[in-house]
Parts: sequence; structure tokens; C-alpha cells
Amino acid sequence: MKIALFVHCFFPDHYYGTETYTLQIAQNLQSLGHEVVVVAGVFQGESRRVALITRGNYDGVPVVFLDKNFEPHTSIRETYWQEAMRPRFRALLAELRPDIVHVTHLINHTGVLLEEVKSAGYPAVATLTDFFGFCYNNKLEAADGRLCAGPNALRTNCIACHLKAAGVAHEARTSYGRRALLQRLSHTLGWPRRRSANAIVPDIVQRPAKLAAAYRNYDAMLTPTLFLRDAYIRNGFDPEQLHVSRFGVDVERQSKARRFSDGPLVVGFVGQIAPHKGVDLLIEAARRMTAASIRLEIYGGQDQFPDYVARLREMAGPETKFLGTFAPSRMSYVLSGMDILAIPSTWYENSPLVLLNALATHTPVLVSDVQGLTEFVTEGVNGWSFRRADGDDLTRMLCALAQNPDRVRQASEQTRYDRTTRTMAEDVVRIYDEVTKKSGERR
Repeated sequence: MKIALFVHCFFPDHYYGTETYTLQIAQNLQSLGHEVVVVAGVFQGESRRVALITRGNYDGVPVVFLDKNFEPHTSIRETYWQEAMRPRFRALLAELRPDIVHVTHLINHTGVLLEEVKSAGYPAVATLTDFFGFCYNNKLEAADGRLCAGPNALRTNCIACHLKAAGVAHEARTSYGRRALLQRLSHTLGWPRRRSANAIVPDIVQRPAKLAAAYRNYDAMLTPTLFLRDAYIRNGFDPEQLHVSRFGVDVERQSKARRFSDGPLVVGFVGQIAPHKGVDLLIEAARRMTAASIRLEIYGGQDQFPDYVARLREMAGPETKFLGTFAPSRMSYVLSGMDILAIPSTWYENSPLVLLNALATHTPVLVSDVQGLTEFVTEGVNGWSFRRADGDDLTRMLCALAQNPDRVRQASEQTRYDRTTRTMAEDVVRIYDEVTKKSGERR
């Protein structure tokens, strides 16, 4: 079987999310005897490649790059529906002639890809890793910081999120004149004058329905959590299309050394250092604790949100160390030095791979009480949770754990996660077989 894997970008050495998942799926499919090509976007604004379409190879996986610097979006609509890419996809699909198309993220490809896949007669499968299909900011986080259920009937909550992102959050909350807001927004984003500022609102309002129609072209959609599946169902997607398929991880699974003694509680964070990841909550909690009771190790890139990182460094005390990034192959080693991995996210996470790696290496976790995390945690057995965005509750939990090392040690002995990328890929192949069979019957 020949599979075309479409992903929004492809830098698996530097991330721990969708890009890593795509590489894992690709390599496992190859080992199972399938032919795989990855089709990856390059975000506009990143280093420009020599042409719109270039080719490369990563660890034996052929990669086709589509550089959006050559076809940039010029409106909100084009971030989810870019007609200019239609002939590019048509030609690429005709060249690749896959037996199945698997999309691991639609950003940089947009819903146009799905129409072209279906028009060409290829079965299509998605792995959903966030809320892109119906949420404007992908995170189900409202403009006021609260968690969101999805677009309301008039899409006013989506408009508020966009205004916040454009730096006009105060106006979004206080309902100043829409015309003035949109004119300012249009100027801020530097869009062409010929495009009416009032076109912004229809672009946002039409987004959920346009993508919902495009997603109906999928033959199956996989979700790594029950919560993500249910969130799509609550927002009008077909339950028959949605299948839970847990992520797998490949990591050394030996028991953790009994390192914890009279020293400080070693708490780690691994991932994107961004406001919605709640790193500030973790650093503030560490500052509130008794001297020498905690050591905080922060791993992650520091150049994506430099202002936020600068603020974190100002907040941090001597107990906090910023340790940069590391190769995925070192994950087990890095986690072996931690007593607990903290995931203090303020948004709905969806089975982050670092969570599964922690559980697999017998590292208990401390997570925000959002469903995409807590469905993997048995309270007090393999981890603990605290109230989302509540620094006081996070501090309380960390103090209690630092004062009870036996509790942490016992949790480590009970913590495990056995699913591997091979078993994950075998599940995906079963889905491929089902949808290709149904597609053949329809033809």
C-alpha cells in the first residue's frame, strides 16, 4: 500500500508532537512493508526554500515540502480554505498516486486538499490532534482565558478570539464599534487595502461550516483521546467517522532508580515554552516553596515566545534551570532524572507525547485537571492533578509531594504505559484496510 502523509510542517528533531507522530507512523508503516511519502508544509515567514515544491529525505522517509512563502495566505479565509493551492494538490496527487491519504494536520494545506483527495477518488484518513476542525484558535480557549465548548451560533466568541490575537482584547470585551475595530485589525495585519475590513467577519463566521463540510470527505478520523472524540461529536461531527486510537511511544521502559532521598523534589517540564502551557504557574509555585525543597528543570525551545521566556527568567529563582531542547532519543535519560513531570497547561491538551513518555518511564505526572490529560491519570496512583490555572492549588500539591517522598516513590513503582508506536501503526493499518475496502465497494 502506498500512503501519502500530509502534515503542517516537519521538524521532528525539535518538537514532541504531531511532527514526531508523523515520523513514527511513517517509519512503522515502512517496516510493515508499505510505501510512504510525507508531504509537509513550510510556514510562510520561515526560511524560504528554493521553490514552492522541493524534495528531501529524513531518516529514510521521503519528504515533499510545500513552501507557503511562495503561496502565502492573504486573508483569514485562506488560512483554512486556500483555492490557490488547489492545482498544486491536484498535480501532486496525480504524481504520487497513493492508495490512501492520511492527514496528520491540515494547517498549511487547508480544506481544499480534502476536496481534491475525494475528487481524485482516494480514501482519506485523519489523525486529529487538536480542535482545528471547528475552533478558530485550535485550543478551545476563549478570549477571556476560560475554556470554551466551541463556536456559538453567531460565532461572536470566535471573533473575540481573533480580536484578542490582534491585540484588541479590551475592545473585544467591551463591544466598541465593529467598524473601527475591523479597520484597526485590517491595518494591524497589513492586509491589502482592496480587501474590505468587513470581510474579516464573514471569513471567521463561515469557517466552522466550511471545514465541517470538508471533513465529511474523510473516511475515518482518529483521535488519541476520548475527550477529543467527544469534543468533535459535540460540535456536530459524525460519530461514525471518529475512532479512538491511542498514541504509542518507543522509550526505554526500565524501572526508575530509587533516586529520591533527602534532596529536593525534582520536577520537570518538557515541551513548548508558551503562555498556554502554564510554565509561569509552575515557576511561581516553585518560588513559593521552602528553600531547597524543589528543583525545577525546564526543557524546551526559548525562541518562539521570547517575551514570555524573558518574563519567566525574571520570575525564576535559583531552584529553576532552563535547559533548552534535546534530541527525542534522549527522552528516557532526561525523564530518569525527574521525580515528577509537570504539565500545567491552561488549555485542553490531547494526549501529549511527553505525558505518555513519562508514564512509560515510570515517571509520575502532575497535570492540570483537563480531560485530555486526566483520562490517563489515576489520582494518587500514577500521578496527580490540580485545578487548571490555579497557582495556589499547584503550590499546595507540590508542597505535599515534596514533604512525602515515599508517596512519590510508590507512584513511580505503579506508573507504566505499554503501548508502542508499532502497535499504534498496526491499528492505523487496520483502519486503512477498512476504508480502502469500503472505498472499493463504492467504486
